Amino acid sequence: MYSEALLTGQNLSLSEALAMGGETTVIGLAIVFAVLIILMIVLSLFRVIFYKKPKTQAAPAAAPAQAAPVEEETADDTDEEELIAVLTAAVAASLNTSTYNLRIKSYRRTDNKMPAWNKAGVTETINNRF
Repeated sequence: MYSEALLTGQNLSLSEALAMGGETTVIGLAIVFAVLIILMIVLSLFRVIFYKKPKTQAAPAAAPAQAAPVEEETADDTDEEELIAVLTAAVAASLNTSTYNLRIKSYRRTDNKMPAWNKAGVTETINNRF
């Protein structure tokens, strides 16, 4: 089927070498995509076989809402004032200045779920700007 030159790779012309390389590439891509399709089918079968739908339970009767005690609201205000004081002290310490020179107008919490590399990048960016 193949000539001796195609099997050994010696004395090939450019067109024969390119054709042989093209065939190898096409066969390799076909094998890769065939395996990917087989994996996709197997994973979908796993989902069909092993997935169990959660049983829906009837929600229990809702309990009547109770009025929240007033003490909790004052505790939140106190916590907020303490938080602002701590933030002001932290900013003053990082800027080497007095707390009298600073006034925090607003603050917002940031999502603390970011990875360590992301936090390091944010810190580096902030430090490079100032």
